[in-house]
Amino acid sequence: MDYLGIFVLIFSFIFLLVCGVPIAFSIGISGILTMLVSIDSLPAFTTYAQRMATGLDSFALLAIPFFILAGNIMNRGGIAIRLINLAKIMVGRWPAGLAYVNVFANMLFGAISGSAAASASAIGSIMGPEMKKDGYDENFSAAVNISSATTGLSIPPSNILIVYSLASGGVSITALFLAGYLPGILTGLAIMLTSMALVIKYKSGLKASLLAVLKVTAGAAATFIAIYGIFMIKGQSVLAYNLVWAGIGAILLFFIVRFSVKRPASIKRGLKVLWDAVPSLFLLIVVIGGIVGGLFTATEASAVAVLYALVLSLIYKEIKIADIPDIILRSVKTTAIVLLLVATCIGLSWIMAYENIPQNVSAGLLGISDNPIVILLIINLILLIVGVFMDMTPAVLIFTPIFLPIVTNMGVDPTHFGIIMVLNLSVGLCTPPVGSVLFIGCSVANIKIDKVIKPLLPMFLAMVVVLLMVTYIPKISLLLPQLFGF
Repeated sequence: MDYLGIFVLIFSFIFLLVCGVPIAFSIGISGILTMLVSIDSLPAFTTYAQRMATGLDSFALLAIPFFILAGNIMNRGGIAIRLINLAKIMVGRWPAGLAYVNVFANMLFGAISGSAAASASAIGSIMGPEMKKDGYDENFSAAVNISSATTGLSIPPSNILIVYSLASGGVSITALFLAGYLPGILTGLAIMLTSMALVIKYKSGLKASLLAVLKVTAGAAATFIAIYGIFMIKGQSVLAYNLVWAGIGAILLFFIVRFSVKRPASIKRGLKVLWDAVPSLFLLIVVIGGIVGGLFTATEASAVAVLYALVLSLIYKEIKIADIPDIILRSVKTTAIVLLLVATCIGLSWIMAYENIPQNVSAGLLGISDNPIVILLIINLILLIVGVFMDMTPAVLIFTPIFLPIVTNMGVDPTHFGIIMVLNLSVGLCTPPVGSVLFIGCSVANIKIDKVIKPLLPMFLAMVVVLLMVTYIPKISLLLPQLFGF
């Protein structure tokens, strides 16, 4: 094993980062320096440039600039406020209601825009003042917004899942999109539960908080068992399956009618808010439904999303024709940053393969243990540490070729592992020193980073618990892809 190449790669990369060199250039320079250890200068430069160019020559990557453009249009197009109003109607009356609204709105907007940064900015700028006016601590409000903004990276459409598909060598983007729904929703619900516990603890003490968490957890477990039982019934008796769902529908209808009789004005307002939000929500149906139904590919769906978002924003009269050049320019800048990272990481991945780094890492991990539970735990710990110091896109591009062969040899589905990586690295977006969502959330809330760390810690714990659940219960990720035949 050639330790010199590995030493040059790691030392030069860390040194450049510490010196403040942008990460894309740090990756590119460290990759070239590593190549110079074993390859002459002219072939080294030529090969790296060639790998960067050929790596970007991918039809699937066209989806990234289109989804970035769609997200920027949505951010300016009045979609965020309509989703927040819908969230208020649905969960705003519950205990810690505005915290739930923040999480739910981030889940909806993140799912539509595919960007955690856009969600943190759009939702945080509206919900921050609302929560402060209602008596919530501004540090707590910022923590809720920052942590929940990352749910949109799991719930499709998601640019990072497209990047993982490229890095993994062609895992189905459609399967990844479907696999992200339940983990993303589960993360949002965990942050809601944590928010509720913190609010109750502040008002009524730790004992009341723990009791409330226990009740909600027990209720969630009972619901899961009931739904699982319903699917088991379906396999045994179609009649019993249909009767169970009919009974659930009748109970829901009873409560809806009873609520509407007591509060007709609220129902009328709720229907209006829902009607205003439906066109925005319909984008998810158009994009994901079109992909799953085979009407278009993920790349074509991204172009459809741009057209739909633009038309909708013009109808809402939140965007004028004169605003479009500025939106396109912002999207081009973001796209250039992302694709430069992709190009340099692809070059780095080649040199790591040339130096047999993935094989050596695999041998080292398997030398510690051949137990899949232990190996997955070690990989999760490594990725959690990596996420603290590295942005998500380069982390996925660099570490997917290293870890994916290890886990697939142990029988882990590549789609499942992609969701594990995204959930894991999402935590790093909320942590210093390079957490982009953390910086955006604090900037929008106009607070210092050190003030938000304490209320963020319970959110981190909730996200890690969901990560472990998704890691060791593959069905959470693979249920929907299997149901749709992917």
